[in-house]
Amino acid sequence: MSIDATLPLLVLASSLVPGAAIFFVPEDRHGTRTALNIAAACVKLAFIAIMIRGVYAGHLYETRLPFMRGADLLLRADSFSLLFVSLSAILWLATTVYAVGYLEGSPHRSRFFGFFSLCVASTMGIALAGNLITFFVFYEMLTLSTYPLVIHRGTPEALRAGDVYLRYTVGGGAVLLGGVALLYALAGTSLEFTEGGSLAPLVADHRRALVVAFVLLVGGLSVKAALVPVHAWLPTAMVAPAPVSALLHAVAVVKAGAFGITRVIFDVYGVRVAHDLGVTEPLAVLAAVTILYGSVQALAQTDLKRRLAYSTVSQIAYIVLGVAVFGTLSTIGGIVHIVHQGIMKITLFFCAGNLAAELGIHEVRELRGVGRRMPLTMGAFTIAALGMIGVPPVAGWVTKWYLGVGAVEAGERWVLGVLAASTLLNAAYFLPLVYDAWFAKPEGRFAEQTRTVEIRLTLLLPTLATAAISLVVGVFAGTVVSPLGWAKLIATREFKQ
Repeated sequence: MSIDATLPLLVLASSLVPGAAIFFVPEDRHGTRTALNIAAACVKLAFIAIMIRGVYAGHLYETRLPFMRGADLLLRADSFSLLFVSLSAILWLATTVYAVGYLEGSPHRSRFFGFFSLCVASTMGIALAGNLITFFVFYEMLTLSTYPLVIHRGTPEALRAGDVYLRYTVGGGAVLLGGVALLYALAGTSLEFTEGGSLAPLVADHRRALVVAFVLLVGGLSVKAALVPVHAWLPTAMVAPAPVSALLHAVAVVKAGAFGITRVIFDVYGVRVAHDLGVTEPLAVLAAVTILYGSVQALAQTDLKRRLAYSTVSQIAYIVLGVAVFGTLSTIGGIVHIVHQGIMKITLFFCAGNLAAELGIHEVRELRGVGRRMPLTMGAFTIAALGMIGVPPVAGWVTKWYLGVGAVEAGERWVLGVLAASTLLNAAYFLPLVYDAWFAKPEGRFAEQTRTVEIRLTLLLPTLATAAISLVVGVFAGTVVSPLGWAKLIATREFKQ
């Protein structure tokens, strides 16, 4: 097997093998466990860097392994998969450093980091999947590997959250399997992902069946993407430790759902076929409803992590809206938000974890004056919050600009109203937190506490790094190597087909 055929497998193995090994590391071997995690993350980034350079030049990296009759286990690096892989790998490194500090002294760390690495391996498999069968295998692996992380603390509340998570995700997986099976029966192949899709020859004879299959596929994927009305598991899962929340919201689960929906539209059906079948417009409406519903619910939450969770419900739907609106610019906005939302949202959850770990803050009312006590953490929070609202030059404004201009290009001007309303709601649930943190007088148990404190470096440095990246990718969005530049490459290739 050549190096080109091996690289996708090596990217997968770089988290799968260390993850399996970490389960057997004694609990007191903190240094060994940390070294395994950090080394694996760095090796993965090196492999990905090689593939990015090659794919940009049109090179093919593909691993094909026998799996079942008529369907190989296929790992393939293309421009879209590498966008998701790169985001996951970078944020995995940041979250690993953060988790090492956050869980210091806590029990069951080998179990945690073992499943943590398996979760990332599953995400890599989803991103690199070259056909629907491979995608489904890793998609279900993600469900199984994240469940132990959700219930890690073992409290009754955590166990209840885990039950809710399983009911939703296993049910969604069953619906997804129905869609995969129906398409497999219609096409007679494992449905490899190809730019422009591969189902156009089936439209004339199987139009209704293709619509049903699309509904099943997107319906199953909508669970992990947390679209209304199958979103309730996500706020419930906020009982998990902060690194898990960051993983769920920015790197793995919800992003896997949105990535899968995008794959189905562009690389299974093809954007033109999906549009001709009339399935994208109802999906765009569903995404719009989710955007507004998530924002309204976020406004009503008094618990900080639950407010951030409902914000994720809203923000992930921007991705779906962008790819469901039939236009190149809106697609660019949706695709680039996979990266932008991940960087900004992980920053917010790191900040929430810092506040909880250092000051015991969980409620939004407890943020009054906290900027004077933890200025670096709240500085990072402010940057990410402004980005979520869409304030330049943070990354979020790039997303909303392309979504808005793309909606006009596609003749879907109603999307502008959704974006305007959601931006106002974003401001309504984020700006009071920022104002209170910097300008309000502390109350209650914090009233007499004015000493400046910050969290230990293993928690602070990842927070500041992701906040800085949120700024950098916004300021330098016009460069070829930016996430926006890569999203333009993906969208251009898809619409050329």
